[in-house]
Amino acid sequence: MRNKLAETLANKGIADRKVLEAIKAIPRHLFLDSSFEDHAYQDKAFPIGAEQTISQPYTVAFQSELLAIKPDDKILEIGTGSGYQTAVLLQLKARVYTIERQLELFKKTKLFFSKMGYRPKKYIFGDGYKGLPTEAPFDGIIVTAGAPYVPNPLLAQLKIGGKLVIPVGDEDQIMTLFVRKSEREFVKEELGSFRFVPLLEDKN
Repeated sequence: MRNKLAETLANKGIADRKVLEAIKAIPRHLFLDSSFEDHAYQDKAFPIGAEQTISQPYTVAFQSELLAIKPDDKILEIGTGSGYQTAVLLQLKARVYTIERQLELFKKTKLFFSKMGYRPKKYIFGDGYKGLPTEAPFDGIIVTAGAPYVPNPLLAQLKIGGKLVIPVGDEDQIMTLFVRKSEREFVKEELGSFRFVPLLEDKN
């Protein structure tokens, strides 16, 4: 079923072989409640609790492909959720730092990571809008929820040459890629419409 899912994604335009191999390697059904096991390898999003979802595999693959990860790249993930995207990043041999805002999900996924042997460099309960300045700069930052605007701290925490992949918008989002060219210069590219749950901000 994993091979079939990877084939589906390739037919939809995912060309990065390493990303497709990562999709083949990861048992997506384990990231879902058991009642969804039959559906785990469909190219669909599913609820995972706390009004959150596990992203559609195409979206996970698309965002991962945009990052163009090389082994040992330092990647910040905003919105751990079920941990599926985290697992893909780890399979791509990135050093992953990941932040989750929902405490219920944070605790659930922390136990899951421990049980499954997934080991991000850091797994943090916190506000993704602020990024992780203590560990910056990053080769790549991936945001897995819809942001109404682009948080400046995330742009500031990119290395020169680093990439930010973020869905921007309220109801529907435009997948947006920023590449940092210099201290002050960023190149922006918009890459189509997607739909994500909202990226929550700590208002305190």
